[in-house]
Amino acid sequence: MAKRVILIVMDSFGIGDAPDADKFGDLGTNTMKSCYGSKEFCADNLRRLGIFNIDGIDYDPGTDAPTGAYARLIEASAGKDTTIGHWEIAGLISKDPLPTFPDGFPKEVLDEVKKATGRGVLCNKPYSGTKVINDYGDEHVKSGDLIIYTSADSVFQIAAHEDVVPLEELYEICRTCRKGLKGKYGVGRVIARPFIGTSGNYTRTSNRHDFSLIPPDKTMLDHIKDAGKDVIAIGKIFDIFAGAGITEHTYTTGNPDGIEKTIEYMDKDFEGLMFVNLVDYDMLYGHRRDIDGYAKAVAYFDNKLSEIFAKMRDDDVLMITADHGCDPAYLMTTDHTRECVPLLAYGKNVKPGNCGTRNTFADIAATVLDYLGVDGKSAGRSLFE
Repeated sequence: MAKRVILIVMDSFGIGDAPDADKFGDLGTNTMKSCYGSKEFCADNLRRLGIFNIDGIDYDPGTDAPTGAYARLIEASAGKDTTIGHWEIAGLISKDPLPTFPDGFPKEVLDEVKKATGRGVLCNKPYSGTKVINDYGDEHVKSGDLIIYTSADSVFQIAAHEDVVPLEELYEICRTCRKGLKGKYGVGRVIARPFIGTSGNYTRTSNRHDFSLIPPDKTMLDHIKDAGKDVIAIGKIFDIFAGAGITEHTYTTGNPDGIEKTIEYMDKDFEGLMFVNLVDYDMLYGHRRDIDGYAKAVAYFDNKLSEIFAKMRDDDVLMITADHGCDPAYLMTTDHTRECVPLLAYGKNVKPGNCGTRNTFADIAATVLDYLGVDGKSAGRSLFE
């Protein structure tokens, strides 16, 4: 039978501060532990796979008979953002952090935006995405100026009301900015952040779109595609890799839609990798410091895992991981947190047990390539070794 890997990223589901968390101001953070304390939290299927048996987890006894292989992964790259996290999952370690702009973007960058778009600029500060549209929404609707803001991550975000700047115009503005933001201004992502509503009641829509840097080298996606196999991207995976190495993709409107699309694709005949990102943990709950919302979203996915297990074929391997942390109980910041992430692997060809603490997310890429029998460079080491 055709070998398939279903790799699901629970975006921001960290499991405890990394050894170098102090350098990032994130000492003591633990996304999963914070959710664990919520009445909404339930992780029965994740428990069976072995998530609470992972090194360093001391607040739950785990299970005596885990059904999966499990490991704690330490990030080797110099960052804690989505782009660098996913690139490392795919086999690339980033020695240098992507540029951030804690004081906003310099005048020469904004002048180019104004020149290219004919629109003015509002805000230009690190800001909460939900707060920025409430604080600047009225002025934007009145003037048509673009709300440009950033965060602790390497992002250039443009918020615009869909009735003021139509979606396709906003996307084209982002494409233009993406082309211009290079070198020392080469942020990881340019993000379109459309919103709707009226004064005092502005809300972001699901029409967000990310425009990422092209990875600096080949990833496991390229190697799998070059080997003539399928690379199916679900959610924002296509955007994170700027389409490189992907043979088919579909966007999602949130976690429930992403999970349903994953289940639907498992009924299709393909050989290779299905790479899934479930973004709501990060976007809706982590950044908004909503502990119960985050815990409820974990419980929803955990419940749907039963359907995913039922769809698995004999040669399928399911892998579940994360790309960084975003501890909803950490009040020092509303940004990502530097944490280790879980790796769970399950399938008839996976030997259950502890794979220990590993020094890079790139072990995922090495494992995927190894299992699929694909030659390709990865900075990691396969769990199957």
